[in-house]
Parts: sequence; structure tokens; C-alpha cells
Amino acid sequence: MSLKGGLIGCGYFANNHLNGWRDVAGAGIVAVCDQDEARARAAAQTFGISKVYADAEAMLKAEALDFVDVVTQAPSHRMLVELAASYGVNAICQKPFAPELDDARAMVVACRQAGVVLMVHENFRWQRPMRALKAALDEIGDVFFGRVVFRNNHDIFTNQPYLATDERFIIYDLGIHLLDLARFFMGDVAHVFCHTQSVNPMVRGEDTATIALAMQSGATCVVEACYFSHLERDVFPQTLVHVEGTRGSATLGADYELTVVADGQVRKAHVPPQSPAWASGPGVAIQESVGAIQQHWADCLQAGREPETSGLDNLKTLELVFGAYESAQTGMVYRTEAALGR
Repeated sequence: MSLKGGLIGCGYFANNHLNGWRDVAGAGIVAVCDQDEARARAAAQTFGISKVYADAEAMLKAEALDFVDVVTQAPSHRMLVELAASYGVNAICQKPFAPELDDARAMVVACRQAGVVLMVHENFRWQRPMRALKAALDEIGDVFFGRVVFRNNHDIFTNQPYLATDERFIIYDLGIHLLDLARFFMGDVAHVFCHTQSVNPMVRGEDTATIALAMQSGATCVVEACYFSHLERDVFPQTLVHVEGTRGSATLGADYELTVVADGQVRKAHVPPQSPAWASGPGVAIQESVGAIQQHWADCLQAGREPETSGLDNLKTLELVFGAYESAQTGMVYRTEAALGR
């Protein structure tokens, strides 16, 4: 390994990160940190890591790190990223990037001033089926309509009980992925209109959101998110996507079946995720994408390239999240900063 990293936050999702790092060429984790030192020690023992810390600054002082992987919850992100920047250490940060847009902007500025690289761990676009769909868009002409759908009744609350009590739920936790996919497939957004619902009485925040996006290109995209859909067949954790262009369409359906209609011809392909050896359960596509984005991070650091989901880029996705909430609250269309000429 040539790039040495320290992982901060050894909670529920960190196992995916730590497993993923073991498969990355050219980078790895040499130290872990968590305020709960026992949890950090347990993670270190599982993954054969010798250095354990209960304080992030102590780790940054003691270790010669090339990067930190921040896998904590959003309220701590700004403090940890700015801390890393103050030590001249690059940072990859879990989503949601920040609890407020101003915090995210501050992190981008801090890293830029420190001359370090900042990337957001926005992994949905790194799922193999999503990369295959993106490549297929070259066949269908100029895109004018899209739909990104994630609807199921899967229990995500057992492993992440805080999601049921958070004031902001489905847009902030899940919709952020779908909005980033909309940008990935169709470009940046000019206007947002959103309607939310709270259907499940056991969930405090919104568990259903329908978001209409007017893209800067003039295209339209509809984003649907729901964790209370009782369907004949639940395809969790799949995201279903349909995109239409002037020469055809591309559809990513259930069981990772990709159908491309172009110039009157129909092409079908099976594009399932490639399951890592350590993956288990229904979330293979997400687990695979963790390793893929981490490899991208390592490759970008070594080559001196800006990551695809840089902090600066992810500001545009995060703005859509808060814009959707504003629209749902006011009943009005939200105009993005780009649409307002900022």
C-alpha cells in the first residue's frame, strides 16, 4: 500500500468501508478512531489494524496519514474535515455531506485553502448497474426525460434506529443518493418542486417524497423515494431508472435488467453488481459500490485528479436536498443557485 488512511467512526456502516479498503489497490487503513474506544478496538481486531484511537486529533498528530475516511454522522463532518485539513490530510467524507449547506461550503473552502483533496462518499452512482446505464445513454440521443425510483418496505430501522426519530428522513438519508443519480444521468438542475408525506406512523420525519426536477438542459426528471410501499415484489435495494432520449430510451429494471431502445432496435443486457467476497445480505450493489468509490479515490489521489464526487461537486447535490425541503414546506418551486446566476 502506498496511501495510508485513518478511518474515523466505527459504527454500523464502517464495516463496509473497512472491508472495501482491503480490496483497494494502492491504499489501505492503518489506524481507526471512534469516541467509543471499545468499538474502535473491536473494529481494529476484526480487520487486523494495529493503531486505535479515541480522539481524531490524537490520531492525526501521531500518524503520518495520506487521508482520513470520515464515517461518522453528518453533524460531526465539518469539525473532522476541517481538522484533517488543518493537518494537511486529504479527506473522504460520508454522505450526507453536512447538516446545512453553509457547513458544506465551509469544508470545501477549508480544504481548498489547505491544498488538500475532499471527496464525498456518494456511492450510488458507483454501482455497476448505474455505470452501465450511464454508458448506454450515448445510444439514445439527447435526453429529455428521466425517472429515478426507490420504493420498498424494507426494514432499515433495526440497524439504524435514529432514522425513525430524525426530523428529516427520506430526502436527507436516501433522496440525496437519488438526486445525485439524476445529476449523474441528466446534468445539473435549475428548478426543484417537491411534495412529501409521512405515511408510517412509527417514523417522525417524511418517509415518502416525490421530487420534480427541471434540468438546466431543459429536460425533466422525476425522483420517487418511499420506505412504506407495499408492493407485490419488493426489489430492495435496487434503484429503478428510466431515461428517454430523442433516439430511444434506456431502462434499468428489476433484477438489474438493462433495456436499451435505440433507432428502432432493442438491446437487453443483464448488469448485476459484482459481489465482493465479503458481501452478504440484500445490499450487494451498495457494498460493491463502496469498494468502487474507494478505488476511485485512491486512483485520483495518486494521479492528482479531482474526484468525480468532489466536495465542490457534491454541493450541487446537497443544495437539491435542502431545496426539496424548502419546496415541500412552502409549496413553491425552488430555484438553484445556478438558475439564479450565482
